[in-house]
Amino acid sequence: MKKQDIRSILERVSTGQGNADDEAVAKYWLHQLHQDDDAGHMAEELEEISTQMWESIVPPKIERRTAKLWPRWAAAAAVVIAVISGGYFYYRSQTSDTKSVAVYANDIAPGKNGATLTLANGQKIYVSDEKAGKLAEESGVSISKTADGQIIYEIASSPLSPRNDAVQYNTLSTTRGEQFQVRLPDGTLVFLNAESSLKYPTSFAKLDQRQVTLTGEGYFEVAKDKAHPFIVKTTAQEVEVLGTHFNVNAYINEPSIKTTLVEGSVRLRTVNNQQVILKPNEQGTVVSNDLKVSKIDIEPVIAWKNNKFFFEEVDITYIMRMVSRWYDVEVEYQGEIPKSKFAGSVSRYENISEVLKPLESTGKVNFKIQGRRIVVTK
Repeated sequence: MKKQDIRSILERVSTGQGNADDEAVAKYWLHQLHQDDDAGHMAEELEEISTQMWESIVPPKIERRTAKLWPRWAAAAAVVIAVISGGYFYYRSQTSDTKSVAVYANDIAPGKNGATLTLANGQKIYVSDEKAGKLAEESGVSISKTADGQIIYEIASSPLSPRNDAVQYNTLSTTRGEQFQVRLPDGTLVFLNAESSLKYPTSFAKLDQRQVTLTGEGYFEVAKDKAHPFIVKTTAQEVEVLGTHFNVNAYINEPSIKTTLVEGSVRLRTVNNQQVILKPNEQGTVVSNDLKVSKIDIEPVIAWKNNKFFFEEVDITYIMRMVSRWYDVEVEYQGEIPKSKFAGSVSRYENISEVLKPLESTGKVNFKIQGRRIVVTK
């Protein structure tokens, strides 16, 4: 096969445009690489292709010269393996050590859309069990589930619907292995990540502020209303906006609370009254009531909303905290915790083995799946 043909096939597969035949050819090449102890006859063809492929997936801000785990032709193979399996990982090191990846006897399915809605009267509704349609009505507000699994709040159409001037609150909560979306009464759309909760009024009418309380992680697309600021409260801060898109990560088992602005502007205020106005692509981090702002790449931050894991130069404990929430597993570390930094991307809708295998292939970390427990060793 000509080099240009190989290039075309690999490029199509890497961009998600390849068909079944393209993937079959790519897999054949990979099989040959693994079976042939002397891959020199393929190195020339893959040398130029791999450079282009590697540079197309590794974020520009990361020095590519330190990101090579294998020789260039093997890097190209890794790219294709990653694309076919839905993601890629690399280890930031000069080492050329490689490792065969274990075949896991057990596997764990990914999380799913699901949440529990707690009404103002204390009634709990597990929304995943409910069909599309009306779920409840409180204080003249109709609560419904759409066909695509989203909760929406609307003013009840009936003029005879009972009304209550007292503010009524609902709480939407997800457990490990769940995520959900809710459209609030003002039209604001909230994506709620695993092991998170959002408390909010069933109606913002007659309120000066649209205030909600978040634990865990949420992505907000706030409906514009200059007269009524939208405020997200967490344990250590408040985020005030008029209309914008942003992400708040406020898990209690994370060392900091992070607010990342995608578009618009927000005012971030800590409990000890430190304040800052964030601009797009900026992240405010609160640690022990100390506020710092940095310019960042937002893609890894909001990847969860787009059904991906995206890690960028992070340690294994950070990765496994995300994995444990989404797959509803416990994580146990045996011996020394690996200190290596990892970067990569993989679909959140793969079984857990498809997340662990690329990490293990770096040779810097090992995993055992024991029921719903993941054992991590160096």
